Amino acid sequence: MDFSLSEEHLMIRDAARDFANTELLPGVIERDEKQEFPDELVRKMSELGFMGIMVDPQYGGSGMDTISYVLIMEELSKIDASASVIVSVNNSLVCYGLQAFGSDLQKEKYLTKLAAGELIGAFCLSEPEAGSDATSQKTTAIDHGDHYILNGTKNWITNGGRSDIYLVIAQTDRDKGHKGINAFIVEKGMPGFDIGPKEDKLGIRGSDTHTLQFNDVKVPKENRIGEDGFGFKFAMKTLSGGRIGIAAQALGIASGAYEIAKNYSKERKAFGTEICNHQA
Repeated sequence: MDFSLSEEHLMIRDAARDFANTELLPGVIERDEKQEFPDELVRKMSELGFMGIMVDPQYGGSGMDTISYVLIMEELSKIDASASVIVSVNNSLVCYGLQAFGSDLQKEKYLTKLAAGELIGAFCLSEPEAGSDATSQKTTAIDHGDHYILNGTKNWITNGGRSDIYLVIAQTDRDKGHKGINAFIVEKGMPGFDIGPKEDKLGIRGSDTHTLQFNDVKVPKENRIGEDGFGFKFAMKTLSGGRIGIAAQALGIASGAYEIAKNYSKERKAFGTEICNHQA
């Protein structure tokens, strides 16, 4: 089996590597310390097509394949994992979820702008007492005819503060178990939707993580994703695709750490020589 990269993949990898070294590397430590990631850098990633990597060109995306996505994630993560987390959530959870399962109206209204980086998205599943176990969540969405009333709390939401739209998983009929779950598109600024303070994390601090509170938020019925009761399948299928990006990020972080350690081992001296010469 040939694992070598095609010329196209090499070009994509090199473009991501060049961007990471020229745009992300300067100030990466300061951004992490200050827990910030400038909108200007998001704009530059958007211009390279990184916010809609695998989105079909008809929706404004780059139309790249999974290998391209993995290569971009890896190269960004080598330098700044906060950048790759922002890109990963927007791509693998939000854009993918809407492209695969959203209505034509939802794709036209949201997906095209997400792929272009004009909007940023967040995926809202985790709660204080529920993570990937979607059937245990407490957030509810009650059907009121032409709209739902959303109540609940979502925790540890990546892009929670900077996002414009949020894909929210909620219980609509607890008696139906996993068939009583739906996914909704919630826009920032909807009455009753509040964003809590930024979490003070140990790492990847440039990526903002927040608690979200929904208090009687009125969500139009056309903002439900898929048929009634599709929310559990939507969450599981979307998360499965997202895990590829997480693996690529982990590989990139490890590779970047190795390069830093290797270079340092050629500078640091002990017992009369560089420490790399003491390798067993």
